[in-house]
Amino acid sequence: MKRTNVFYPLALLLFGVLLAASASAQDSKANRQSPPASATGKVGNATVTVNYSSPAVKGREVWGALVPYGEVWRAGANEATTVAFDQDVTVEGQALPAGTYSFYAIPGEEAWTVIFNKVANQWGTQYDAQQDALRVQVQPRQSASMNERLKYEVTDDGLVLMWENLEVPVSIQAEK
Repeated sequence: MKRTNVFYPLALLLFGVLLAASASAQDSKANRQSPPASATGKVGNATVTVNYSSPAVKGREVWGALVPYGEVWRAGANEATTVAFDQDVTVEGQALPAGTYSFYAIPGEEAWTVIFNKVANQWGTQYDAQQDALRVQVQPRQSASMNERLKYEVTDDGLVLMWENLEVPVSIQAEK
């Protein structure tokens, strides 16, 4: 009789551990509706790395609707998008020290403001303008093709945000 009393709590404990492990695995970032993604490349001698969550269009109008014009946008989903530079760079002609920054944008129909913020590890909606390291103006352009998911590319000339029918190039220069 005592033997049964010992096995019952152990069985419950084992069941609880298995249930918790299963729940934890389902909360994996890879299973999110906006899964994590990254882009890395060289601009001159600088390595540029963008880490972001990639939302999908899903038939929605993105620019001016889902992402309103004239308001700060986290330039991704979930946690703040980050851009890391392993050496000092110039962005649109303005100096930016090496480091990791959260990346925000204020979309507009004709021009965008892109923002490099000093607080990198934060939820995307916790933006504080007093922590901005740099703000620059860039010109969006029509994309050659539809991009269902938000994506970033690092090119020889900088980085490019691409989503729906729009591309937003950001010029970056570093020592060669």
